[in-house]
Amino acid sequence: MITVIEQAVQARLVATAPKVETVPVTLCYDRADPYAVRMAFPAPATLEGIEVSWTFARELLESGLDRPSGWGDVRVRPYDADRTTIEFHAPEGVAVVLMVTGELRRFLERASTVVPPGLEHLYLDMEQRLAELMRDTR
Repeated sequence: MITVIEQAVQARLVATAPKVETVPVTLCYDRADPYAVRMAFPAPATLEGIEVSWTFARELLESGLDRPSGWGDVRVRPYDADRTTIEFHAPEGVAVVLMVTGELRRFLERASTVVPPGLEHLYLDMEQRLAELMRDTR
């Protein structure tokens, strides 16, 4: 049984200059963290020169395909009929990427075969999560 979905996609990194750079991005969904998706950017695309991953709610990505969503560090909204804008807000600044909406929908469809939306709670290992929390507080 598949428990992790990874999908390589192209993202257009929107800079303040007129140049728009295309970078490969990896989308990941893991049944062990059923409410989240991860988006990894390769080292050459980041200011730090190391791979950077952002983890945010699967529901945020899904709702942002159809309407502006999010008010925190990650915001997702339609750009036009075929593309979606994802903004990543950090102390260092804001990164804005454009992605093909169809690729994001395919990723979410694949993730829904691993954990159907609305049933995430059935896949949480509460004992493990509680143990992690207790370990982090000592």
